[in-house]
Amino acid sequence: MELSSKEDVDAPIAEVFEAISDFASFERSAIRRGVEVQRLSEESTPQPGLAWDICAEFRGKPRELRVELASYEPTTLISLTGESDSLTGNGRIELLALSPRRTRIAVTVKVQAKTLSGRLLLQSLKLARSKVKRRFKLRVAEFASLTEDRLSRTV
Repeated sequence: MELSSKEDVDAPIAEVFEAISDFASFERSAIRRGVEVQRLSEESTPQPGLAWDICAEFRGKPRELRVELASYEPTTLISLTGESDSLTGNGRIELLALSPRRTRIAVTVKVQAKTLSGRLLLQSLKLARSKVKRRFKLRVAEFASLTEDRLSRTV
């Protein structure tokens, strides 16, 4: 299953990239939402190999996931891979400078099943594909809006 969305942000590409690569902020945000997040290295600078163990409840069951930073190209790309017992996936966040003060964020997530239970989970998501896509696009739009607001306050 693949989900993708694009949003434009009124901020320079370097500032947007700095905001989306602030992994400590995302860790704190997830913890506030009840997700258990454990960074697997003490490295503070983002670089490929940086990884997290994540445990969150989804559909009434605790789900464990390992997420790793697969690719990190300053100002243009962040690529993550994730793996659980039943699913594997990857996500890409690409930035494109539309002008000196405007940036496009393109987010793509691909998820594949590894086991029968993973196939069943993905099949239930595919049955609700339009709702899942709509919620994904809404989340990306909210993220872009929050990023834009945060950057406009710091200027």
